[in-house]
Amino acid sequence: TNQWFLPAVRGDIPPGCAAHGFVCDGTRILVFGGMVEYGRYSNDLYELQASRWLWKKVKPQAPSNGSPPCPRLGHSFSLYGNKCYLFGGLANESEDSNNNVPRYLNDFYELELQHGSGVVGWSIPVTKGVLPSPRESHTAIVYCRKDVGSPKMYIFGGMCGCRLNDLWELDIETMTWSRPETKGTVPLPRSLHTANVIGNKMYVFGGWVPQSAGGEISAPDGEWKCTGSFSYLNLDTTEWIGLISDCQEDKSNLLPGPRAGHCAVAVGTRLYIWSGRDGYRKAWNNQVCCKDLWYLDTERPLAPSQVQLIRATTNSFQLKWDEVPTVEGYLLQLHADSPVPPVAGIPGTGVPETSVLSSQGGCSLHQSPQSLPSVPYPEMKVDHPSQANNLIPNNVQVAISSSSKVEGKEKVAAPENKVTQEAMKNHTDATGFKESNAPSVLPVCTSSAQTSANVGELHDLEKQSVNPDASVSSTVSSTQNMVTQQAVKTESSSTNGAVVKDETSLTTFNSKSEAAETAYVTPSTRVNTGQTNDSQSSRAPQRPPVKARDRRWYDVGIFKNNSAVVSQFYLLPEETLNINSKAEGADVPDYRLLKKQDLFPGTVYRFRVAAINGCGVGPFSKISEFKTCIPGFPGAPSTVKITKSIDCIHLSWEPPASPSGNILEYSAYLAIRSTQLQENPSQLVFMRIYCGLKTSCIVTAAQLSNAHVDYTSRPAIVFRISAKNERGYGPATQVRWLQGKVTVTHS
Repeated sequence: TNQWFLPAVRGDIPPGCAAHGFVCDGTRILVFGGMVEYGRYSNDLYELQASRWLWKKVKPQAPSNGSPPCPRLGHSFSLYGNKCYLFGGLANESEDSNNNVPRYLNDFYELELQHGSGVVGWSIPVTKGVLPSPRESHTAIVYCRKDVGSPKMYIFGGMCGCRLNDLWELDIETMTWSRPETKGTVPLPRSLHTANVIGNKMYVFGGWVPQSAGGEISAPDGEWKCTGSFSYLNLDTTEWIGLISDCQEDKSNLLPGPRAGHCAVAVGTRLYIWSGRDGYRKAWNNQVCCKDLWYLDTERPLAPSQVQLIRATTNSFQLKWDEVPTVEGYLLQLHADSPVPPVAGIPGTGVPETSVLSSQGGCSLHQSPQSLPSVPYPEMKVDHPSQANNLIPNNVQVAISSSSKVEGKEKVAAPENKVTQEAMKNHTDATGFKESNAPSVLPVCTSSAQTSANVGELHDLEKQSVNPDASVSSTVSSTQNMVTQQAVKTESSSTNGAVVKDETSLTTFNSKSEAAETAYVTPSTRVNTGQTNDSQSSRAPQRPPVKARDRRWYDVGIFKNNSAVVSQFYLLPEETLNINSKAEGADVPDYRLLKKQDLFPGTVYRFRVAAINGCGVGPFSKISEFKTCIPGFPGAPSTVKITKSIDCIHLSWEPPASPSGNILEYSAYLAIRSTQLQENPSQLVFMRIYCGLKTSCIVTAAQLSNAHVDYTSRPAIVFRISAKNERGYGPATQVRWLQGKVTVTHS
């Protein structure tokens, strides 16, 4: 949400401290040492359970071969597996905190953690090779190559009377220290910088560097300054690559300013940088405290999951897909199987009303003010991630007049959570989003806390209820007891404090004759049924088969969140149809200049989605295929409830929210084990377990013993429920009943 909040912590709350060690292990945080006041350092260890905001002071066992770590600051504290590694720091030799006698350390400790909570104790590993020299305010990271499973710890820079820029490597398996040879330009000597690993790169930003010309290591009393320089070390090739030089000018404030003592954290492929201070040695009164939050997108996002159907109507789809971490939006496209005529006379793209902001090295860089009430936007690209559902991705041009106001959310009119773009154009080259893999640095705007709500998944509870608000367009015949259908899974996000989560599977509704018309539908997503010809008389008008050359990918739009209601798509101008393959990194047109096309009833549409971040548009997902409903059929049942008894379960539901005609009967289906599933696990086989007018049924233990446990995500038993009127069966609601750890035996 990009919103700061102050949690109500409890327990053994530690005193405020500076230059401490800090690691994050799942939902717990460990803090060691630091300076609690001038000259007085700590060697206490605290654990915070972030899921409960509970602090606890822990007391590790002392090492069997020495003393525990002494009080210190400026040390490194790194996590790998179930162990933390402590190296170096600065201690006070004097017992009088007012009489500070600094002593630089190069001792090395290992702290073993207990699973989930608590620690075992300290140990002093026996190492080989030459230890790094004593230092403080250095960095240490742990990296393990995918193809070579030997983790390495890398220590870079620090301070020991003068700033350092040496690199040390510790092989954690053999406990051997070494000095790797590097290529490229080594960053200036520095301390109080940050180092983070993303992929196979160690990103080094900021810190104190010598102020002398040429950046040579200064004498102990030399002058130094803060830097905004930025480099990375390829840990596979040990080559340094400079991204932002120390002397690079930034008159437009498009880059993070010089700083030291800041913090940085990697989330997925994105690097966040927060706060720090800027100033010069012997000019403490002129130091500036930074309060800005920036992030760096280091590569394009991964492909999202397949598009999943939540609800289908005669002229719309409600869709969603799994979230991709740290992205600014999603580009959703559809493939029309009905011929869509090109639109003549419409230009392909519009000229953005704002200038393109870029910097050296191919990085796309943005700048915007912090989110404050009633602050006018300048006429420039703005970055307000997650402040509203209808925001424009960072890497897309947006023209906002200077009279626009911010009041907690950006005022952009957009229906159904869709981003309405005032002007859109890639700001790297004329071909679309950046083709280079150069990272993109952006500032992050934050706002005050808000409450967010989610929806849940059906767990094995005594009584559970879920309204998946979803439909499966699979045809189920009143005369057949078993149907085969591929499930397209939909998962909703989890609720704050809730244990319910629904997963809904949706597919396409076809009668025999309709299936013949749409023969290009893949067999895994088509059901042949025994529906009578009564339903054929009033079905959607027949459309001619579509030739492959007539099928195009059309933009539905760019969406901030991982869901969309689709009732229209954008028609591309005739002159761009021949190049509209929409490969990765393709250009995004100006949607203001394009006409829209409504969806047709009874028509098959294919969908794909790609994530967008500051580096551009990532690869598209696998293709999903759905069909709009035919008018006159009933809707899907809703509010499915499961009540567990000793020898059976009670399944109940509500009638369709918008029924068409009189409901003649309901059918409930259970996914069962079959030899076909062994050959094709994604092809679920269903057996009808109920048919009648009641909105509830009993599922016996004998029926459940034959149930298939679906492991596509979490283990679950799958049910489907559908309603029938005079025209036939409508779309079904599918619910996955979570089972926890299940042992499946095949008869």
